[in-house]
Amino acid sequence: MINNYSIQKPINSGFGPRTTAKEALGGKILSGKIAIVTGGYSGLGLEITRVLAEAGATVIVPARRVEQAQETLSTIPRIELKKLDLVDPNSIDVFADEFLKTNRPLHILVNCAGIMANPLKRDARGYESQFATNHLGHFQLTARLWPALVQAKGARVVSVTSRGHRICGVDFNDPNFNNHDYDKWQAYGQSKTAKALFATGLDKRGKKFNVRAFSAHPGTIVTNLSRSLTDEEMRLMGALDEDGNRALVKYDEEFKSITEGAATIVWCAVNSQLDGKGGVYCENVDIAEAVSADNSDPSGVRPWAVSTEYAEKLWRLSENLTGIKFLD
Repeated sequence: MINNYSIQKPINSGFGPRTTAKEALGGKILSGKIAIVTGGYSGLGLEITRVLAEAGATVIVPARRVEQAQETLSTIPRIELKKLDLVDPNSIDVFADEFLKTNRPLHILVNCAGIMANPLKRDARGYESQFATNHLGHFQLTARLWPALVQAKGARVVSVTSRGHRICGVDFNDPNFNNHDYDKWQAYGQSKTAKALFATGLDKRGKKFNVRAFSAHPGTIVTNLSRSLTDEEMRLMGALDEDGNRALVKYDEEFKSITEGAATIVWCAVNSQLDGKGGVYCENVDIAEAVSADNSDPSGVRPWAVSTEYAEKLWRLSENLTGIKFLD
């Protein structure tokens, strides 16, 4: 396994687990910048959208549930709301084509939308829903938006991953659980490893165009992402209070408020501290430490999520599954 451990080292950013998304901007003014934030109308995505827009960016928010998105985004300036369903390839193409027709550059793409640990579902192609939504949909979206990212002459793509990548790597032989029993956490872990590997593969290809890619772990935050989990699962995660409400019952390096959880993502998307860098997994508003596969510390990134060899295998698999030859 060939890893990019030489670049996977903290830079001592001066930020940390209690940094807010607004602080993570580093004073950056985003007037004239164009951003797309998938899932940008709820949870972490909504906070990312708000912070980028209030810093001056125009933010396009793709939404499967447009009516819900209109309500939550109504008080945020410079928002454009568009229809998109990440498990529908045609929907992705329509969204991207409409954006490209505006002839605008795309400076920031945050691939934030996702699902977690849901019962087995498949999209119209037969692909497992967590892999299809969290990774394949964003792979296709980024590919279709590639001309606008290059046009920006300095763009960043952020894949929202998770410490869930520790669960497992990508099963390159059977990613869609066609030949072995479905396990919702294995599927989740695989999809989050895929998002980290996608950043590695994209940055390798994009840096000559000044398109840099990062993966970001936000921390543990209670949002609607946990809707498929039982109360007992939430309790074991430390996310169920004594009255049975879904809420964080502690705050530490891992457990965060929504504005703290959005901080690492915003940092990856815009902060000048990362100029000239890319292809790294970040957490707690810094580049994460590379750790061994058997490391017992929950922090850090495991080898299978930053392997350049696995990133290439995933790239080829993703092209085959989506039918898209990225960067042609």
